[in-house]
Amino acid sequence: MSSQTNYIAYYRVSTQKQGVSGLGLEAQVKQVTDFAARTGGVITASYTEVESGKKSDRVQILAAIAEAKKTGATLLIAKLDRLARNASFIFTLRDTGVSFIASDMPEANTLTVGIMAVMAQHEAEVISSRTRVALAAKKARGEKLGNPDNFTETGRAKGRAAHKEKSMSNQNTKTARGYASLLRTGGASLRTIADTLNKEGFKTARRGQYSAVQVSRLFA
Repeated sequence: MSSQTNYIAYYRVSTQKQGVSGLGLEAQVKQVTDFAARTGGVITASYTEVESGKKSDRVQILAAIAEAKKTGATLLIAKLDRLARNASFIFTLRDTGVSFIASDMPEANTLTVGIMAVMAQHEAEVISSRTRVALAAKKARGEKLGNPDNFTETGRAKGRAAHKEKSMSNQNTKTARGYASLLRTGGASLRTIADTLNKEGFKTARRGQYSAVQVSRLFA
């Protein structure tokens, strides 16, 4: 007879508005609850954070980790990007010895997530550095920074929509790249990696399926 798995659920929403309205939270709760039921486990406690995923000093995630460590339960989150986008935080979690599962990729382990976190953090640092250099160059040329249209409500709305779409696409690509790198390290062919990514529901930047050629571009 197999023992029942106890889960400590952790949810995170990025803004105060989402925390109050429940936008984004309801989907996370459903995904985590469905996963627990599907695996025959039970959620013994849950913690909800209203915070930026870039910060590693979040009160609720630390409380969730402490509870999991005290009870021997497994930390359960809806999506990998809800855990953290900070490599040092991932490694801190690893050192606590607490087991965790992301319901969107239950086969992922500390190594998998560690690779993804390092790559995500490195990419964020590179982008930030390039942005600073580009802005400094424009300023040195005497160009005005910012588009006047962006200060209108319509412009801001368009900007928010574009930023959200780009962020989702970038996160999807970063996660796919980390997963593909892990598979590649294990000796999988480009074709096999493409099939695996498609099976797991990953999409290319243009929302299509992966081919061997597109997988090779992830490593470029």
